[in-house]
Amino acid sequence: MIKRVVSIGRSQNKAGCTLRYVAPVRRGKAAGLKLKPRQVQTGQIGRNYSTGLWKNGAVNAGRASWWSVARRTDGVLMLQNRHISGSGQAQAQADVDSIEELGKVKDKRLVRTDAYVGGKWVAAAKGGRFKVADPATLQTIAEVADMSAEDVAQAVREASKALPAWRATTGKKRARVLRKWYDLVMENKADLARIMTLECGKPLAEAEGEVAYAASFLEWFGEEAKRTYGDTIPAATDGTRISVIKQAVGVVGVITPYNFPSAMIARKIGAAVAAGCTVVARPAHETPLSALALCELAERAGVPPGVVNMVTSSAANTQGVGLELTTNASVRKVSFTGSTGVGKMLMAQSASTMKKVSMELGGNAPFIVFEDADIELAARALVACKFRNAGQTCVCANRVYVHQAVYDAFLEALVAAARETLRAGHGLTAGTTVGPMITHRGLEKTLDHLRRAVDAGARVVLGGAQAKVGALRGHFFEPTVLADASDAVPMTGDETFGPLCPVYRFSSEEEVVRRANAVPVGLAGYFFSRDVSRIFRVAEALEVGMVGVNTGSVSTEVAPFGGVKESGVGREGSRYGIDEYLNVKTIHIAL
Repeated sequence: MIKRVVSIGRSQNKAGCTLRYVAPVRRGKAAGLKLKPRQVQTGQIGRNYSTGLWKNGAVNAGRASWWSVARRTDGVLMLQNRHISGSGQAQAQADVDSIEELGKVKDKRLVRTDAYVGGKWVAAAKGGRFKVADPATLQTIAEVADMSAEDVAQAVREASKALPAWRATTGKKRARVLRKWYDLVMENKADLARIMTLECGKPLAEAEGEVAYAASFLEWFGEEAKRTYGDTIPAATDGTRISVIKQAVGVVGVITPYNFPSAMIARKIGAAVAAGCTVVARPAHETPLSALALCELAERAGVPPGVVNMVTSSAANTQGVGLELTTNASVRKVSFTGSTGVGKMLMAQSASTMKKVSMELGGNAPFIVFEDADIELAARALVACKFRNAGQTCVCANRVYVHQAVYDAFLEALVAAARETLRAGHGLTAGTTVGPMITHRGLEKTLDHLRRAVDAGARVVLGGAQAKVGALRGHFFEPTVLADASDAVPMTGDETFGPLCPVYRFSSEEEVVRRANAVPVGLAGYFFSRDVSRIFRVAEALEVGMVGVNTGSVSTEVAPFGGVKESGVGREGSRYGIDEYLNVKTIHIAL
């Protein structure tokens, strides 16, 4: 029997959008109406109502019963009983209003939508703007200045104007500014994390971790600013002295990806500014708000006008902006993090003016579990390494190789650990550990890799589809584990960049090292073993820039970060990172 739902309320957010409110269903009752499982209730509503899920209070055998709310095309509100598994794949949750959540940022000046050039917040010369959406809800949360190549050229001029004075500033003074910037980032961690979660989807706890990670580079390179030591070389001839000094490269062009919108900005700009360079940076069009918020704090920290410039642009303007940064003769270095294909293109363009380049490019990390490994430790480490940021990290495990003697035991431990710890949902919802994929194209690629792997004989032992997370319409994909994966599928040779974890078998050390190295990239690699001799052999044999032994983590500000082969050139972080922004000058003096 159909009955109308009468307990529907409404409110409006600051943007004037009508919001949802339907009374929660508890033990078969809603607004005094008796409901039975799976019975549909309807009620006429306005077209602006959102959708959501409400729990009915009954939890049985690990399964929670929820009432889903959806709007038909005729404007009718539908309530229907649904069951969400308690297996660790997804959690039901109420609808999220992303604009309303962005409004909860305490320091409103951190939410910036104009570019930052020459110490001023400026719109694009042509007035264009582009939309930034929450990937969990697909709701537009901001419209940001869409800068063109001409706007970037102006930013380069501002950076060039600021360069002489900043390069002449002592390392100690630059260190003080960077320390103040670090302090401000940490003081505003909660706001910065909320902004990040809303534009890139990662769980709030992960976002807070990234903000602290980003700040660590400002602190580290501030300290390194005082230690850009030169050298004295004994001369080969009498009456001669030879000294070596290091000087700032000049204006630096920075291009960053969407998956770590604060950390990549800070890791590059922190090193450049510490070295005495000025910067023109272009953040990813999917996630510009975090970068702009960092500029607001840089200004408060005392970074002089023109030293840090942030030019935002849409996908349509990306190519022109990149070309300006790589070919403008006033830009003396380009630092890029992103795909190998784009990195090659930018490197070729930079060659036209022989710029210094740093390229942190794609990875395809092997994760090896030998027969003598601690299985439980390896399984927990893999879950953290693979599914952090929904698998959208360049150093996450992409190919998991397990010795045949422990294959079944490891697979069981892996699935158990994943079920226990992984919960898909909106990043601002308590308990969420896996957010959405940031882009639709990333979701499509992950689905394609899954289909091809299954067609080739792989078995889905966890997940295996787009995740249904309440009424959220975003790019959710279930954390997925595949058994009996084959080398003859695209995901073996091509980084998936999503929460898809294929597990392969191997039978010998020589075999697995050969297979691990049989890709054109080499960013990170991991393996688990208790054999000391093997640890040294395999660590030295893997063709990667970073190796994690009995750990799935290789990222820290104190250690060099970078790859070999087609994973790029140069290093970021550590004492080596600042050298990427310095030129070495030799001075010969005849006495």
